[in-house]
Amino acid sequence: MTSSFEVWSLTSKAYEVLDNTTQFEFDVLDIADELTSLLLKKQKDYGPKNISQAPGGALNGLRVRMHDKIARINHLIDSGSTPENESLEDSFKDLANYSIIALMALRGKWPQ
Repeated sequence: MTSSFEVWSLTSKAYEVLDNTTQFEFDVLDIADELTSLLLKKQKDYGPKNISQAPGGALNGLRVRMHDKIARINHLIDSGSTPENESLEDSFKDLANYSIIALMALRGKWPQ
């Protein structure tokens, strides 16, 4: 568990970075924050077991999910179709968050 001092320290460091940040760096931080918020909300809905107990293991389950997202992205871009449910941006957000989950799984940090 992270202590309030550690959170303050991280927040303080983030503000130090923002003092001298370029627009590109600010945009990256803004998108990373958006992805983090989405990942945390979805993890509360799904829990960790949909990943940790996937058939073939966590990485295999993530690989299948990522393949499906890439196939969807390719179809939407190649066909020029307008999605009816999930936007192209939503698909890229999910793909980015699957990558974060994969890194956590590789590092032994994804909950069982």
